[in-house]
Amino acid sequence: MALAQRKFHSTAVRELEVPEVPGKQPQIRPSRKVFSVGEKFLFVLFSTIVVLFSTVILHTQAQLNDVNIEVQLVGNEIDTTKKQNMELSIEVSENSTYEKIWERAKELGLTLNEKNVKVVPGR
Repeated sequence: MALAQRKFHSTAVRELEVPEVPGKQPQIRPSRKVFSVGEKFLFVLFSTIVVLFSTVILHTQAQLNDVNIEVQLVGNEIDTTKKQNMELSIEVSENSTYEKIWERAKELGLTLNEKNVKVVPGR
């Protein structure tokens, strides 16, 4: 038994074995550009389409403005013509009275001969 006790009471100090954790290997990432070729192409395409559509819209608006100006000018001409027509119709109604016609006839040397007057019944 003494031998068995000696084996258990050894004077040697054992070091604890710490399992070694393998160090993390630095991951090698492939260098990635900010934008790929396809993304650059799509960006240029989108930008071109936006510029094209905005140009078309501005051109259309300019044409609409020109047409509106022409419409206003024609409207002003119509108003002027209406005023002239109104003034002329008033002048016609003033000059077509019986007294005016009789004065003008006397100036031209016409006389009233009642034997030549024929009365036409109204419709």
